Amino acid sequence: MLEEVCKELNNWFEKEKYIGTFTIENGALLGASALLADGQYFRITGSVHNDGVYRYPVQTLTDETFTGGVWAMAVPPSVLSLVEEIDAWNRRYGSDSAAMSPFTGEAFGSYRYTKKADGKNAGWEHAFGRRLNRWRKAR
Repeated sequence: MLEEVCKELNNWFEKEKYIGTFTIENGALLGASALLADGQYFRITGSVHNDGVYRYPVQTLTDETFTGGVWAMAVPPSVLSLVEEIDAWNRRYGSDSAAMSPFTGEAFGSYRYTKKADGKNAGWEHAFGRRLNRWRKAR
C-alpha cells in the first residue's frame, strides 16, 4: 500500500538515489547494506522483475542483474501511520469497483435518483485526500 500512496502523492520520499547496475542474488540486493539501513524503505526502478517499494532487508526479490535505480527512502512515521489507516479502510470497505463509485442512487420502477456519494464510496484517494495533501508533489 505504501507504493500506491507514494504514487498517488507523486512523492517517493527519496533521501538518496543510486543509479547504476545492480544484482539481485538469492532474493537479496547485493551491496544494499552499504546503501540502506535496517528497516529503511527503498524503491527499485528499471528492473524487469522487481520494480517497487520494499523494506530492507528483503530476501524475496527475483534474481536478476539490471541497470536502473535504488532509491533510499525516508518515509515520515506519520505517513506510515496513515498508510496503516488506509489499509484498514480498504479492508473495511473493499475495492469493488461498483462499491467505489463516486455516485449512489436508487430506482423504483421508472423513477431513478442519483447523487454524489460520501467519501467512503469514492475510494481511499478521496477519503484520505485532505490528510495526504501535505505530502503531495506537483506532477
